[in-house]
Amino acid sequence: MVLLYAGVRLKTYSGLPFTYEIRKGRNGQYTKELWIDRRENSKSLAWSSVLLALGNIKKVGEVVERPKALGDIRGVTYIYGMFYRFGLINVPDEAKEKMKKAFGKSF
Repeated sequence: MVLLYAGVRLKTYSGLPFTYEIRKGRNGQYTKELWIDRRENSKSLAWSSVLLALGNIKKVGEVVERPKALGDIRGVTYIYGMFYRFGLINVPDEAKEKMKKAFGKSF
């Protein structure tokens, strides 16, 4: 799923647009980093952060109120937007309104 959405425009909880990419290393294998492109300089997001947030979904419940509910994880605002788009979490109506503008339709 993460590979399928690489390069797709997503939004954070506050409605800021971003995309991400996964680069390949010298050996031709994907690296364990997602490169978040929100401004001029890309930020890296460790795969372990994504897995940590994924493991916390069951603890949080059906609706994840805010990104920090997934844990005190570096880059969780981006992970929150990804998980919502992937259909792994549900978000409050206020967040849906901000985020769906990037998608052009509601999810």
